[in-house]
Amino acid sequence: MNKVVSGADEAIRDIEDGMTLMLGGFGMCGLPEKTILALVKKGVKDLTCISNNAGVDDFGIGLLLHQHQVKKMISSYVGENAEFERQLLSGELEVELIPQGTLATRCMAAGYGMPAIFTPAGIGTEVAIGKEVRNFNGKDYLMEMAFDADFAIVKAWKGDRLGNLVYRSTARNFNPVMAMAGKVTIAEVEELVEPGELDPDNVHTPGIYVHRIFQGENYEKRIEQRTVRKKNI
Repeated sequence: MNKVVSGADEAIRDIEDGMTLMLGGFGMCGLPEKTILALVKKGVKDLTCISNNAGVDDFGIGLLLHQHQVKKMISSYVGENAEFERQLLSGELEVELIPQGTLATRCMAAGYGMPAIFTPAGIGTEVAIGKEVRNFNGKDYLMEMAFDADFAIVKAWKGDRLGNLVYRSTARNFNPVMAMAGKVTIAEVEELVEPGELDPDNVHTPGIYVHRIFQGENYEKRIEQRTVRKKNI
């Protein structure tokens, strides 16, 4: 089945106000940047965004924040975005910070069809407030619910018309676990190929999880924080 759409605008055609979106990426790496730009252009608002981080001020989810399109962020790390900080402190933005491993596993649980997971991460902290705790073999575990996202939006290096995806190096990050977790999964790729051109042993996300795929252009290869060593004289 051909899952190719003409571009990001068509891919997000039925994303509406108030929906919950998963967005792959880690820092500046593996972000679905073309789809995010299409969301900014469309102007959908009151979004709940599940992502490892909130981007930076002029890139990624940071662009949605600047347009006040995000109602709630569910993230692990948010330290590189001044507008995020301002909206959080002013009460404009609802934020749920969770451990990074819990974020990944709640995505994975959704993909596996599991309603919840049990994890020791967060026991005895503010993360555990209001949540069920169970004891297994003498150790307390926190029950965390699987995510329930309307759309998962991911970025891959290569993909074929059937939706099979290959990620490159660290750009894989959260993309595979999110790709299998959304009710509808949108994938943008740097290179779109014909079925049979990808080595099956190298496919990271099988096409059964992907509903729409398109090829983006002119991707930025940003470095979030550049650190250089002074030259010895």
